[in-house]
Amino acid sequence: MMAETFDHHPWTVQDLVAGVTSGRVRLPDIQRPFVWGNAKVRDLVDSMYRGFPVGQLMFWENAGAEHSKTIGVGEKTQSGSMQVVDGQQRLTSLYAVVKGLDVLREDYSQERIVISFNPLTERFAIPDSATKRSSEWIQDIREVFTSPIAARRDYIQKLEVARGVERLDRDLEGEIELAVNKLADVLKFVFEVVQLKEHVSRETVADIFVRINSQGVTLSSADFILTWLSVFWEEGRQAIEDFTRASRFTPQEMTRMDRKPVSWTPKNPYLALDPSHVLRVVVAVGNRRAPLGDAYNALRGRDPRTREIIPEHRERELEKLKNGQARALDPKHWDEYLKVIERAGIRTSAMVTSKNAVIYGYALWLIGRTEFSVPVDELREVMARWYFMAQITGRFSGSPETRAQEDLNRLDGLERTPQAFKGAISSQVSTILTEDWWTVTLPEDLHTSSTVGPAYTGYIAALTILDADVLLSTLKVKDWIDPSRRPVKGVEKHHLFPKDYLKQELGLSSVRQINQVANQALVEWSDNIKISSERPSTYWIRQVEDKGIAGDRLRRQMWWHALPPGWQSMEYQEFLQARRVLIAKVTREGFKKLSDPNYRPQAPTERVEVSAPALPSFEELVRDGVLPPRTLLTPTNAETNSIAEVTEDAMIRLNDVEHRTPDLAAQADGADDADGWDYWTAAFDEPVALSELRARPLTVDA
Repeated sequence: MMAETFDHHPWTVQDLVAGVTSGRVRLPDIQRPFVWGNAKVRDLVDSMYRGFPVGQLMFWENAGAEHSKTIGVGEKTQSGSMQVVDGQQRLTSLYAVVKGLDVLREDYSQERIVISFNPLTERFAIPDSATKRSSEWIQDIREVFTSPIAARRDYIQKLEVARGVERLDRDLEGEIELAVNKLADVLKFVFEVVQLKEHVSRETVADIFVRINSQGVTLSSADFILTWLSVFWEEGRQAIEDFTRASRFTPQEMTRMDRKPVSWTPKNPYLALDPSHVLRVVVAVGNRRAPLGDAYNALRGRDPRTREIIPEHRERELEKLKNGQARALDPKHWDEYLKVIERAGIRTSAMVTSKNAVIYGYALWLIGRTEFSVPVDELREVMARWYFMAQITGRFSGSPETRAQEDLNRLDGLERTPQAFKGAISSQVSTILTEDWWTVTLPEDLHTSSTVGPAYTGYIAALTILDADVLLSTLKVKDWIDPSRRPVKGVEKHHLFPKDYLKQELGLSSVRQINQVANQALVEWSDNIKISSERPSTYWIRQVEDKGIAGDRLRRQMWWHALPPGWQSMEYQEFLQARRVLIAKVTREGFKKLSDPNYRPQAPTERVEVSAPALPSFEELVRDGVLPPRTLLTPTNAETNSIAEVTEDAMIRLNDVEHRTPDLAAQADGADDADGWDYWTAAFDEPVALSELRARPLTVDA
């Protein structure tokens, strides 16, 4: 039986390259025409040069050119009769290096792969400034494959000139000749090729491909589904790839590249799509599945009990997928959904902290629009609140497929009315964004130096929703981060307590403390330069007076930028603590306006209360010595046998992974719904729960 399915044939590199050049050897559409990074190509050539094994190739004898893609980007002269099932990366890389032709990169750009060779040391390298300046390197090994004699002659002449000699030592010339000839002989390197016979079905070939690649961690569930689509719905697979490619270019760029008019592309300022992104939306909408592994088994028609493939089940799931894809790739749906992200205060890709929130948000939007008939304007508002919630809480930061499936399941059994959909989404948002979340969790999440994290990004999004000014400026925050603007210098994140002031005057050396997000605000770059390293009490009064900012305008700017009254004279830690609370309040005001377009937040007309939170943060407990570093933490109710440790940086180390808060550490220990402060107990002589320790009055030395 095995002999009837395949046999073995030797192919030299020269034979393979000639086959690709003519088009006889082609890439079947169960793989995508992308190549390795240059370092892997260099290592492949090096292994072949030294005679090391580099693995088998697998071809399928099939002349169906309609099922294949060419390797490289040049025109082919013959129809394909050998299609590559396994080894595409190696074959494409060799072809590119030997022929010196462009290949397609993962971002759909074209690139030439160049490898350099040093005959004196027999080393291969990716060209850099050092190799390009050196006379000891053949800059492109293609010169050797094209003409070993000419390449050797040119190399020796260049080396003689560089060394200032009339002729190199004869022995050295001999060594160079041997090395160059050995490199040229790479074209004679023999690959063992497993050739599947022509009568083998496409489904069998796809199954073989999946089995080969599932032995390592080389392919994802998305790749397996795309492989399956290549067999059972080629047009659908191609449509996904076309949509993905187009998302990276404007209509003008696509028109120039494809040499035909293109009036629309899915390009957007938030996310450059890849096929897995689109596929997740398609199967979530059509098949109501978020875990792609489950979706793949369902699409194959596999019965979960008997494990048998049932063709009727396969056809049913394929029809569902087709239905979902027709909705997902509809330009009007995609364009309307992008307005949801903009409505949520997100302006650029730098503000997107969760790609999954964008992807699964689109799936929910499509379901709401096409199945619950929610009017576009109403759907935009409810989904903008959902997106704001999903991003600022990091909803998809852990187990994203599980979270997404929960969101899909929430819609099961609902009456297909706009009210039912909006009610389900609004209920989810309000359940997650509770009073405690706004007043306790969010201020604690702002104990970070990451300006690209969900908490701080949520604050910037709120400023765009509130139409806030840049601090000390008439510019608007939303205009500064408008994706269409590309100023050389615009607005910068300014340290309210300047870095040099903290280092030189206060003796603070911790970069993490200096760069706390609560110490950063948006100012014009020219103001940032003028402020430099001055103490806050000096520059603040001068800046306010010089710019004539007073009265309501000053109150609004101080409120938007969460500046406590008298902040410039506060102790640094007191300031950080107070500003975190105010940032959380401003963020909440932005969300309120997102929830009610008619809401008009008002800046406080009198002194804002900025007293410290009733309970200290985990970082403060460590810093103040209440919870010393190296303290061991164990689950209060012995739910697991885990042992965590408090680190010098006020983190919780659990299984060699550090977590910033007790809640995150509890989630990592499997307690998704537990309060981390109650979950963990400090292993003192008399064990005490973190929640109890936190409630005790702090006694800090003066």
